[in-house]
Amino acid sequence: MVVKSLNHLPIPTSANISPRSVSTRRYVAGVVFGIFFSLQLGRYAFDLGKNLDITVEDVTSWTHNVDAAQFCPQVTALYPQSSLNAETWTEFGELLETEKFKTLAIERLSGLIQIPSESYDNMPPPGQDPRWETMGQVHDYLAVAFPLIHSTFSLAKVNTYGLLYEWTGSDASLKPYLLAAHQDVVPVNPDTLDTWIHPPYSGFYDAETGLIWGRGASDDKASLAGIMLTLETLIGKGWTPKRTVVLAFGFDEESSGIHGAKTLGKALEEIYGRDGLAFIVDEGGGFKDVYGTIFATPGVAEKGHADIKVEVTSPGGHSSIPPAHTTIGYLASIISELEQNPFPVELARGTVPHDTLLCYAAHGHDISPRLKHSIFKSTHCDAALRRVEDLYVSKDHWYSSLVGTTQAVDMIYGGVKANALPESAYAIVNHRINTVSSVNETAAHDTQTVSGIARSFNLTLKAFGQDIIPASAYSSSGPKGHIELSQAFNHELEPAPRTPTSGTGSEPWDFLSGTIKATYAAHRNLRGIDGSNIIVSPGMSTGNTDTKYYWNLTRHIFRYNHKNGAYGGEIATGVHTVNENIPLDHYLEMIRFFSTLILNADEVKSFE
Repeated sequence: MVVKSLNHLPIPTSANISPRSVSTRRYVAGVVFGIFFSLQLGRYAFDLGKNLDITVEDVTSWTHNVDAAQFCPQVTALYPQSSLNAETWTEFGELLETEKFKTLAIERLSGLIQIPSESYDNMPPPGQDPRWETMGQVHDYLAVAFPLIHSTFSLAKVNTYGLLYEWTGSDASLKPYLLAAHQDVVPVNPDTLDTWIHPPYSGFYDAETGLIWGRGASDDKASLAGIMLTLETLIGKGWTPKRTVVLAFGFDEESSGIHGAKTLGKALEEIYGRDGLAFIVDEGGGFKDVYGTIFATPGVAEKGHADIKVEVTSPGGHSSIPPAHTTIGYLASIISELEQNPFPVELARGTVPHDTLLCYAAHGHDISPRLKHSIFKSTHCDAALRRVEDLYVSKDHWYSSLVGTTQAVDMIYGGVKANALPESAYAIVNHRINTVSSVNETAAHDTQTVSGIARSFNLTLKAFGQDIIPASAYSSSGPKGHIELSQAFNHELEPAPRTPTSGTGSEPWDFLSGTIKATYAAHRNLRGIDGSNIIVSPGMSTGNTDTKYYWNLTRHIFRYNHKNGAYGGEIATGVHTVNENIPLDHYLEMIRFFSTLILNADEVKSFE
């Protein structure tokens, strides 16, 4: 208003200007300018505080008083301490660097890759499909490649092809632990063979690039070979464990594990009992550079899973006299409606994705101050939590997929002939369920979304065994067709229990964190430091592992095999697609991780 009033002041002329009036006007102009500047500065400060939800006092306090590490506490590196284990660990590390051992490691992994142990969806049990027989080739190879293990460990075969090894420790009072991997791989599409740089089952090692090529090189035969070679080497050195070591290798992880890990889980529980294991380590997270800091993110939770079948039926007939919509047309509308109404993506406190962001904020060197402050404040402020969604989650497709329940229409079927109206059509919708949601909530969301389409087209609806829209809902003309929602394969899965990472009962997490730090430092010749050059944060993947059948065995499940994602080359790892590979150095570091883990586990007493 002050500025506007200046426009109405009389315009001065040389005739009516006096020295005094000039001085007065200069004084008035200065006051007005000062008020205007103060107002603008105040408005800027108000907007800044509104956008960041902070005050000047908050900023001052924050700058001087906040201990960022409290949001993501760290342990120091954990090295084997006893003279025997420390000496064994040092010798193992030196052996890793020799050309002889590197050649052996390449040969063992390459030989395993050369076996096309593919698993497919909806395969019948072993013995009913010859495609399972490649798993027998894996068994034969392991027996020849790792003879010391097969003469030292006990071995049970579960449901024909599941492998359950045990190396009995000398101290029966110590809980055993389990190392897991899977023998099977994703099938190679024959149409893609000419796009592979090296044949998918060649196991080719390129000395120039340092890459080992082939299906399973990264997922998950490097883990399997790494575990076996580590133990074979320790046996060869005369080392024996105090704590019992258990190995479980499934054979259909890539097709949900219903014949492999599911039966292994039951066998393990029969042998060791409920909560009978100290911890489990399976495939999963690794480490990478985020905001200028190396973060390792062991998976301590998993999303749920559900495959929903959406089927539409309606009268058939000749296509020359079609209705306004066929079953395929109805199905297309349903799919469109589902995709236009995705599940909300809402970050929640106490979840792994939120805890991971807290670690990024606490230790990321290059994270923006605004995002950092918002993440910290989101621990108690709902507005800040929503702001983190806007600043980070919504802008990162992978992270938003991690946070929310996802949906993907992956399979569709309908029609048998071009001139015949299809009497039925269906689609399979794959859901990965938010860790704070459930299978029932997911089913309810799909039911509610589809019900609107059903009513608009005069279709009846049955969802998961319940009549939602019966035929009586329509006039005497009756419904035009029927929609049914059901679980497609009857292996839906609730979100996994979370592994403790703080407070009482988190000792296995601290043990794993220290082991990761020691491995990372040793592989870079940094032994003796406290491990601060890698941060260990709770993590989670978007998929599931065989551990979904091992929940009863322990509260402490870690999906982590120390894969290096921080220093990747120009060639992608090709997991589940063409040109799968793993760098030799990354594979060797995984072996170092397993050796450090095994030796450390033999000394730690806090698991019991």
